[in-house]
Amino acid sequence: MDELISLSNATLDQLAVERPRYDRTTLQPGIVHIGVGNFHRAHQAWYLHRLMQEGKALDWAIIGAGVRPYDANMREKLLAQDCLTTLIELDPANVSAEVVGSMIDYLPIEEGNGALIRAMADPAIRIVALTVTESGYYIDPVSKGFDADHPDIQHDAAHLETPRTAFGAIVAALRLRRDAGHAPFTGLSCDNLQGNGDILRQTVVSLARMSDTDLAEWIDANATFPNSMVDCIAPATGPNELALAKNFGIDDAAAVTHEAYRQWVIEDRFCAGRPNWNEVGATFSDDVHAFETMKIRILNAGHQVLANVGEVLGIETVSECMGDPLISSFFGKVQRTEIAQTVAPVPGKSPADYVTLIESRFSNPRIVDTTRRVAFDGSARHTGFVLPILRDQLKAGRSVEGLALVEALWARMCAGTREAGSVIEANDPIWGKLAQAAQTAKSNPTAWLDQSRIYGDLRQAQPFSDAFSNWLNMIWDQGCEAALAEYVNKV
Repeated sequence: MDELISLSNATLDQLAVERPRYDRTTLQPGIVHIGVGNFHRAHQAWYLHRLMQEGKALDWAIIGAGVRPYDANMREKLLAQDCLTTLIELDPANVSAEVVGSMIDYLPIEEGNGALIRAMADPAIRIVALTVTESGYYIDPVSKGFDADHPDIQHDAAHLETPRTAFGAIVAALRLRRDAGHAPFTGLSCDNLQGNGDILRQTVVSLARMSDTDLAEWIDANATFPNSMVDCIAPATGPNELALAKNFGIDDAAAVTHEAYRQWVIEDRFCAGRPNWNEVGATFSDDVHAFETMKIRILNAGHQVLANVGEVLGIETVSECMGDPLISSFFGKVQRTEIAQTVAPVPGKSPADYVTLIESRFSNPRIVDTTRRVAFDGSARHTGFVLPILRDQLKAGRSVEGLALVEALWARMCAGTREAGSVIEANDPIWGKLAQAAQTAKSNPTAWLDQSRIYGDLRQAQPFSDAFSNWLNMIWDQGCEAALAEYVNKV
């Protein structure tokens, strides 16, 4: 192999892949993005990069940010390579790479988030975007309202100058802008939440109201929080992904692999302007809800259909799950007979078409997306992705057999051991509580459903409760494969 080229502004001309054709030294910031993970760099940063490649949106460059100590590691890696990222597209028939340069800085990770607040208070910043995971918005899992009792929120309400959370920092920055006579920025959630913009508004305005009702009213009246639907599979980066970058002659400490598919549907509600992302493939729509429902229910809930049984059976990746005839049959039946029943068509795509597309995407062997990653934070993902489908099926009087099996498989996974005997390490913010409930449910299945902050009144829904108990008993008595076969072969 030829000598590797360390990724930096100075070495861009030496690279043999597509790279920024714009002068990065002339870029001006317009966006602060909180939560600079692989998904952001493969998705939102890429759309902006494509505009910049056409000589557009050069005053919309991204400043990265984070509020958790672990974000410091990513900051260090990216700053060492001038915030450049190698994106490696894993099409089943081909592997290609390009270097994206739309991010120009990464703020310090510090207690009190002073640098972040100052950056967002700058009127040059017109959009503050976030990818902070589904569980990061301080939502009560049952009521779906704002969780004002969370210790982080209580702290921020009392210490708005030195907040712990991204939302506290946003409120503090908006207060500085208001007091200086500047207009607010747009808050743009890029997380997989139904109505993510509405939820972001709820979190920001509710937190502001706890300390300054006038500020809360100013934010609610003047700031905008568009809903959006985001879609691109970007697995975690490990040694194999870094090696792929090296195959292109690039030494990149933070390379990102992704599938050959992206979708971004956004409400066109931006109080301080926006890049023309629609010119490079994004869609502005007044009906984001239909797009996000299709994606969240078929793709995101679909991940939960696969991930838990994959973990219990020791199947490491999503594509390997889809390569297992029994698991893929289970996936297809749950999708077509239950999940797709709750999804409306969108322009150009029916629910059945989308199920087929997801089956193809999940089966891509080049995408090494682990079942462990997909199963992470199940207490948020089942609550946000799976249970709303189950409720709709119950309301319509339709079958929930497959969804009950999905929940039973999650309960089995949370018991903490695979069928082969190996340990499933903690993989949820409330793993201890889940593991305790899962152990009790081995002899008393409904003990799992007694977790009211997850299931609410579903414990009293007899068709679901009975089906869940039957499946969990079968899983413990005969194993996961027996339960899957029973479901798949059921007429």
